[in-house]
Amino acid sequence: MLTSEGLPHRLPDILLGLPVFENCLLLLVRTKLNKRILMRTLLDVYDLLPFDNPDGGPWKQGFEITYKGDEWSEQPLELFLIPHSHNDPGWIKTFDAYYHDQTRHILDNMVVKLSEDSRRKLIWAEISYFSKWWNDIDDQKRAAVKRYLQAGQLELVTGGWVMPDEANSHYFAMLDQLMEGHQWLQKHLGVKPRSGWAIDPFGHSPSMAYLLKGAGLHNMLIQRVHYSIKKHFAQQQTLEFLWRQSWDSSSRSDITCHMMPFYSYDVPHTCGPNPAVCCQFDFQRLPGRRTFCPWKIPPKPITDQNVQERALLLLDQYRQKSRLFRSSVLLVPLGDDFRYVESSEWDVQFNNYQKLFDYFNQHPELHIKARFGTLSDYFQALHQRLSTTRTTLPKLRGDFFSYADRDDHYWTGYFTSRPFYKRLDRKLEATLRATEILFSLTLAEMRRSHSDGRLAENFPAREYFQWLTTGRRNLALFQHHDAVAGTEREHVVVDYGTRLFQSILNLHQVLQSSAHWLLLLDKSQYHHDQSKPFLQMRLTSITEQSLLLIIGFCFRSLIIFNPTEQLRTSVISVVVDSPDARVVDAETGRQMAAQISAVWAEPNQPSTDTFQVRTSSLIRLLITAVCFNFLFSHSSCPSWLNFLLCHSSSFILKFQKLRLQSGLVRKIQVQFLWYGTRTGSRDKSGAYLFLPADEGAQLYTSSEPPLVRVSRGPIFSDITSHFPHFTHTVRLFHLDGHAGKSLEISNLVDIRSQVNRELVMKIVSDVASGNRFYSDLNGFQMQQRRTLAKLPLQANFYPMTSAAFLQDSMSRLSLLSAQSQGVASLKPGELELVLDRRLQQDDNRGLGQGVTDNKLTASLYHLLLEDRGVGGASVDHLSLLAHLASLSLCHPPMTMVAPSNSQLPKLRPFQPLQSSLPCDIHLLNLKTLEDTQVRDAPGVQV
Repeated sequence: MLTSEGLPHRLPDILLGLPVFENCLLLLVRTKLNKRILMRTLLDVYDLLPFDNPDGGPWKQGFEITYKGDEWSEQPLELFLIPHSHNDPGWIKTFDAYYHDQTRHILDNMVVKLSEDSRRKLIWAEISYFSKWWNDIDDQKRAAVKRYLQAGQLELVTGGWVMPDEANSHYFAMLDQLMEGHQWLQKHLGVKPRSGWAIDPFGHSPSMAYLLKGAGLHNMLIQRVHYSIKKHFAQQQTLEFLWRQSWDSSSRSDITCHMMPFYSYDVPHTCGPNPAVCCQFDFQRLPGRRTFCPWKIPPKPITDQNVQERALLLLDQYRQKSRLFRSSVLLVPLGDDFRYVESSEWDVQFNNYQKLFDYFNQHPELHIKARFGTLSDYFQALHQRLSTTRTTLPKLRGDFFSYADRDDHYWTGYFTSRPFYKRLDRKLEATLRATEILFSLTLAEMRRSHSDGRLAENFPAREYFQWLTTGRRNLALFQHHDAVAGTEREHVVVDYGTRLFQSILNLHQVLQSSAHWLLLLDKSQYHHDQSKPFLQMRLTSITEQSLLLIIGFCFRSLIIFNPTEQLRTSVISVVVDSPDARVVDAETGRQMAAQISAVWAEPNQPSTDTFQVRTSSLIRLLITAVCFNFLFSHSSCPSWLNFLLCHSSSFILKFQKLRLQSGLVRKIQVQFLWYGTRTGSRDKSGAYLFLPADEGAQLYTSSEPPLVRVSRGPIFSDITSHFPHFTHTVRLFHLDGHAGKSLEISNLVDIRSQVNRELVMKIVSDVASGNRFYSDLNGFQMQQRRTLAKLPLQANFYPMTSAAFLQDSMSRLSLLSAQSQGVASLKPGELELVLDRRLQQDDNRGLGQGVTDNKLTASLYHLLLEDRGVGGASVDHLSLLAHLASLSLCHPPMTMVAPSNSQLPKLRPFQPLQSSLPCDIHLLNLKTLEDTQVRDAPGVQV
């Protein structure tokens, strides 16, 4: 625990550690002789599997399961039936609508129904809902909840604010939502989750496993894994394994993981391999109730007359499922989306199953012990049984992307769906982190400046803390697997977007006021006026920040906050109302190099009343400073950059050649492509699925040649190409440090006029990468990918949260991204990035809509070419240079402007650290914790 009295000498590993990533995916499996050998990598399993999807009988995607009947004579089958209700915090309805219509009734019923029989159990995952409900209930219900937790009838699993998407979410947000949930649980209930439950994210990342293990969990469960992988693991009895990180040569990161073997987490696909049988034991589907069995064999109420027949039918499914695992302890979920809303469902499920369990337990010759249980009940029994039988679990390294649930239906479209909101997500993430750090430093300085440790008067610390909490929870809510994924209804994504944008605006106020107090030389001059803040930050668009300075005839002070822990050279950009401006360092009075360029009102028409000023500055770490003064000047020769307008007949953008320090030259070009979707009666692309047309990608063409602007100047040079559906800019900064070692690529995409099309940017190089490339997982680690010809095109796309690279023995080409999207390398030396998708139809995964609410969307990248070898990118993770470039891309400097009042109070820079942190350490956050005595108020701990 850290206090606000000062910064620590060393932060915990989970906050600072950057693991050394290795490319190693290992799978230990059991041979026929019951010996464990090193078999092959999980990538080699992909090479091994035919992906032919034969009909497996009742278990369509599996195989026939047989047993003799005496397998449980010595070790009886120990069954745990785990009631659950999966509550999406937004999908078809908004978070609030789901809560009022369904979730609160589920939790209200829980309080009553668990009290009726101590054998009843329930697990719950989404703390966002649970905390909202907790605020609405009285002390009597709260006391009952605490009794159920203590008695083990109720278990809160995972403990995250949501069940996050594991493809698009950055690890900062994944960890932040986990901490938000765990801190709420600790404060209000005094409990710490022990087991993870992830039944609905569309693929699974080892980054999440690492975070869960770091948060103190030892077990986890996953569900959505490619059906061929599930089948292979079931055949090898490796559905339960120790999930280990790729860089870890020890067992330190191991976490026990249970993979559900069948198609879904609903009742028909969880009791055993035959859904037609299992559906008969979902008693919510009894005749006359709201749902029914698609297999047209309805459930029957359990009576004394049919209990034997019903019990033996169900036992057969349990035994078949048990044969897929190494132990005789069996986990069977009992639930689905928003189950147990009605009080009567609790009765029909629990009463009928209890009759079946009573029959099992009264007939020892059946060799089964059955009861309701929680997730931790199951894992405790599992570990005890493994220890007793001296059975060990195999070890696994790797990830579970990309996911297919049936046929060639790969869930690779959601890697890019609704990119506008994916970009907004990262904007809030960067703003939240910067604000958390600056707010914590401000409170620490305030307490240090007062002998009694009090905060400054008129500084609304409590209100700001509440805004920070709301911002944190809005970001956490958007990590839900139907939020950042872009797979929600249109009105739901508008609700998410409103929350994100409002939080950005509120956090700007906290940043401005915190910087105001820190910069004042005379702290007594601080005065808070929310309607007229001393410092200002303005958004000209939701995703890009740009300040408009009215210079007039006096100077304007620009304030820069570097939220990273490294000394960095950055380009600062502002819009001014006059081309006659110069930039002066406020501390030294020295005039700084600046580049004044046009603001383009139209692609070929510069504005006459606004102008862009860019200047470069070496910014100290974590510093808020008066960096520049903008002065009005009647200069006869302003530093205009030169530009050239022309029309090009080519739709391929060539960088020509890039030369490395070693002298090696690489050829690189950028192309743009369209993907269509399938025609006729076949399934088509939608929010989840990418199902491209048979002809594959088509080169982008237009009836009109693009307008091209070529610009040159002392700070940067760039080429901007205007096409009907996008504007593409490649910029080279003439700077020292990592900022000058890469190309900046930006796109502004608008495909609102298109029908069933997806726009792709393809980078083509002569890097001899073969069929391998690398993409990151959650901005936390790199994962090798192999492009396989036996898989359909859509299967070779993977999530890219922040980075991807190609390499051969001589060089590496890295693409660093400010937003998440899908990526592929379908041919050697090529990277394809999906920029936006517009799809008119639903893809039959429950959403009931296409994706047609596209917006004008910005995307931003840095392209880095490096030598491999001594001191270079010689291993299969990002180089240090790429790490730093990615850090700068994800955490840009925060820019604020002071008023032009001639009575401006005296300001001085604020520098909390004297030097950069070591280059392999990243300060993830510096977060003020809640006061232990006063609700919703900042405490002294960070």
